[in-house]
Amino acid sequence: MIAQPLEHEAKRVFLVEPGAPAHANGSAPNTMQSSQPHPRDTYNKIAATIQKVMRGHKNPIRHLLAAMASGGHVLLEDYPGTGKTTLAKALARAIDSDFKRVQFTPDLLPSDILGVSVFNQRSQNFSFHEGPVFTNILLADEINRASPRTQSALLEAMGESQVSVEGMRRSLPQLFFVIATQNPIEFRGTYPLPEAQMDRFAMQFSLGYVSVEDEVAVLSAQLHNHPLENIEPCAHLEEVMQLREAVQRVRVSEELKNYIVKLVTSTRTAPGVQLGASARASIALMKLTQALALFDGEEFVSPEHIHEIAVPVMAHRLVLDPQAKFSGATARQVVEDVLKRVPVPA
Repeated sequence: MIAQPLEHEAKRVFLVEPGAPAHANGSAPNTMQSSQPHPRDTYNKIAATIQKVMRGHKNPIRHLLAAMASGGHVLLEDYPGTGKTTLAKALARAIDSDFKRVQFTPDLLPSDILGVSVFNQRSQNFSFHEGPVFTNILLADEINRASPRTQSALLEAMGESQVSVEGMRRSLPQLFFVIATQNPIEFRGTYPLPEAQMDRFAMQFSLGYVSVEDEVAVLSAQLHNHPLENIEPCAHLEEVMQLREAVQRVRVSEELKNYIVKLVTSTRTAPGVQLGASARASIALMKLTQALALFDGEEFVSPEHIHEIAVPVMAHRLVLDPQAKFSGATARQVVEDVLKRVPVPA
């Protein structure tokens, strides 16, 4: 197991107007605490910071931040070298928070993730040593390389923001965001994620290859050092929590709630589908669209937000029957057909 916390050094800058009174102790007034940024501004500055490293990935960054702002978790599935790990690291550096990375391997044990009690000979008692799961942002790299026993150790943490170790429940931080990655082309030595754990991820998407122009810009940016080394925190943990609270205040009409439920339930009766999307998909779809609406400066969710995020939210939850797979059908096609078939509310 490799756990690599990132430590950020926060730099405080005081700007004093000529003739402005200082505090009694001679220090400059703390303007950072007196004015709180708008939640949408928090999103914009985090996205702009990540885009300095992840060129040509505007939509994946938008979807990643939507999952974080809505309280969900993300599964990134893409080819090697597309920037999955770099995206997670860039997010961790952009926010002044705790970050841990775990490289999943076949010999990784649940205790390597959750923590373990160690006997202290001096005090003659056991003390609990927290595992890397006790953090704000957790990167589960190549999660499908670990055994199902270890993969299931994340189920409770992702679903309830707590872990049960040795009969005791331990709460995780208020901001707990899991970014898991897996490689879709390597199957030797891997363990496919079970349906129960796939359903825990709010969404799954890929980064894909960037354009030629963006790839040339990536080469130019890494001539001397990696752009990650130049990223400094642009948002505090409190600002991210305020962003989450603002997302919950975005309105969703009853018509759109019914539309979301109809989309999800239609996957359960779609041809060739053995297991459709669950009610957890409906909840994730609603919360993610609230985040997208906030990012766009809207006070309410629109059908366009639902169409934008429906495939990443529902496709990975579907299980197709063998005959449908052999005929070339995909879960993405099923969701796209459902979007075309279910009428949009007027």
